[in-house]
Amino acid sequence: MAQAQGLGKKYIKAFFKGFFVAVPVTVTFLDRVACVARVEGASMQPSLNPGGRQASDVVLLNHWSIRNYDVQRGDIVSLVSPRNPEQKIIKRVIALEGDIIK
Repeated sequence: MAQAQGLGKKYIKAFFKGFFVAVPVTVTFLDRVACVARVEGASMQPSLNPGGRQASDVVLLNHWSIRNYDVQRGDIVSLVSPRNPEQKIIKRVIALEGDIIK
């Protein structure tokens, strides 16, 4: 019985050690490398969320690749909403710097 209690304490201690290492690593990964986002609404149809308002797509946003990437027309990008800074929006690039849109 005492041996089982010692084994239980050992597993709990190992769990907490792993937990306190895994949480900072996961948060750093999601902040700097990539994160998962849900796409809702009809603005990106038919590429994303083709089912309409009833369904939503899940996408992986790659933060790392954009650092040295030249954005082109037709690319899909994610940015912080100017109206609600807590919300990310996903849009397709239709114009580049210097283009005039009518």
